[in-house]
Amino acid sequence: MALDLKSLKTQFLEYLEIEKGRSIKTVENYDRYLSRFLAQTKITSPEKLTEQIVREFRLWLNRQPGNSGDMKKKTQNYYLIALRAFLKYLRKQNIKSLDPERIELAKVGGRDLDLLTSAELDRLLKSPTGDSLQALRDRAILELFFSTGLRVSELCSLNSDLDLTRDEFSVRGKGDKVRVVFLSPDAKKAIAEYLKKRGDMGEALFVSSGKGFAKGMDAHRMTPRAIELMVKHYATKAGITRKVTPHVIRHSFATDLLENGADLRSVQALLGHANIATTQIYTHVTDKHLREVHKAFHGKRR
Repeated sequence: MALDLKSLKTQFLEYLEIEKGRSIKTVENYDRYLSRFLAQTKITSPEKLTEQIVREFRLWLNRQPGNSGDMKKKTQNYYLIALRAFLKYLRKQNIKSLDPERIELAKVGGRDLDLLTSAELDRLLKSPTGDSLQALRDRAILELFFSTGLRVSELCSLNSDLDLTRDEFSVRGKGDKVRVVFLSPDAKKAIAEYLKKRGDMGEALFVSSGKGFAKGMDAHRMTPRAIELMVKHYATKAGITRKVTPHVIRHSFATDLLENGADLRSVQALLGHANIATTQIYTHVTDKHLREVHKAFHGKRR
């Protein structure tokens, strides 16, 4: 096995894709982070990778420009996560290098959630009006997002053979894991109306509105970017001033369940989170019991 870091990086990326089953997008991201690390540090052999080199790289990263000032700690951590995974791979191959446990991630603040109010969500879902094919499609997409909590990539991958006689279907999510999601009556109705108007035999459930779309001739699968722009358009139309994305609707799906009494483990399963810690970002805004305790017992001596 070649022991120069560039060759080892290639082998690691192939290992991620084939043995670990990571998505092409994940592999591309790891490639970008590791390539930047190797280009900046200029080290070529694994045994020369030291804590000091990683520390200098982190200093360099911290001073790189980001969207607002310096690069965010969360973004910096993506590089460190990729490097740590690479070092674990080297250790698995019995190649001497830096201990992956020596790399600590930067401390980041609690994650802020962009949440829609009930009124905003209602306006958003009602914003595609009319019975044109595009309006029916967009209404179906918005209803499906809120009914299932799907990620945008998961929604894009759906096919038009969805069985609407059932209230549930399986979806393949992150890490190739399959989970069951559920259709609300509103989502089922919106999808059925959209499919009834579709005149093509395309495989994809949601197709782009290019030339010939109104006649059902354009069956190109919608991209995540196209759906993000569509959601943004309807949020503006609904008079919502904050940024609204498919992921914000996913947040609304999760908080709606929790506010109405669902337990965290069930919401974890519905969202397809591998780790319950990911789902716990919602608890501080949805724990009605704590709010009621505070209201009942706080400030009684005043």
